[in-house]
Amino acid sequence: MAFENPSREEIKQLLEQSATVAVVGLSDKPDRVSYMVSQAMQAKGYRIIPVNPAVKAAEILGETRYETLSDIPFKVDIVNVFRRSEHTPQVAEEAVAIGAKILWLQLGIANDEAASIAEAGGLQVIMDRCIKVEDSILLPQGKSKT
Repeated sequence: MAFENPSREEIKQLLEQSATVAVVGLSDKPDRVSYMVSQAMQAKGYRIIPVNPAVKAAEILGETRYETLSDIPFKVDIVNVFRRSEHTPQVAEEAVAIGAKILWLQLGIANDEAASIAEAGGLQVIMDRCIKVEDSILLPQGKSKT
């Protein structure tokens, strides 16, 4: 059976129920898409947790940078991935191991193996969609405080 993203209404509910987003592959360079998307999501009220072993900065966007998802000492709701598709199965395994709720592969990134791993581990999966675009369309006024 071919992978299908959740409906727009389901994505809206997932975003409303999420507060902490671990961003795998978040660059410390302001001109990179991962930085711009994360900065915009942070401005909307999400806590952005940088995950990138290649970056030397201790912080990105004012938050401590972690080398791996398993290094994060608290729960995250969404694992948002800015890595090439072939790297996503390992990220999916880590997302399952830390008890994340959602594996979100950014626009242009899709991997059926990663989706299967995440789904088998109980995560919702969204692939080939930009979290910033979805949030802007579905929650233009920000998350409700219900």
